[in-house]
Amino acid sequence: MKVIWMRVGGGLGALGVLLGAIGAHGPMHEALVAGGRLNHWETAVQYHLLHAVAMVALAAGRHRASSVTLACWAGGIAFFSGSLYGLACSGVRWLGAITPLGGMLFIAGWLWLSIRPPAGGE
Repeated sequence: MKVIWMRVGGGLGALGVLLGAIGAHGPMHEALVAGGRLNHWETAVQYHLLHAVAMVALAAGRHRASSVTLACWAGGIAFFSGSLYGLACSGVRWLGAITPLGGMLFIAGWLWLSIRPPAGGE
C-alpha cells in the first residue's frame, strides 16, 4: 500500500508543478489575469502541491501511514484544487460551491493524522 500512495503522491506532485507552470506562463496566464481569476489558480496550486508533498512524506516514512489521511488529502486535492482550477478556467461560479468539500477533506486528513499517527511512532 505504501508504494501505491507514493505513486499517487508523486503523480499529484508532478501534476501540481505542471499546472503551476501552465498558469504562470503564456496564454493561460494572460487569460487568468484578464479574467481576474489568477488568485483562484494560485490558491489551487498552493494547496495541491502542499498536500502532494505531505502525502509523499507520510507514505515514505518508516512507519505505516494511515490510508484514511492519504485518501482524504487526495480527495481534497481533487475537490478543493480541482474546483478552483475549473472556476479559474471557466468562470463558472457554482464550482466554488464544491471547494469547501475539498477543504473539509484536507482538514479531516490532518485531524485523522493527529488522532491516529502512523503506527509504530512514539
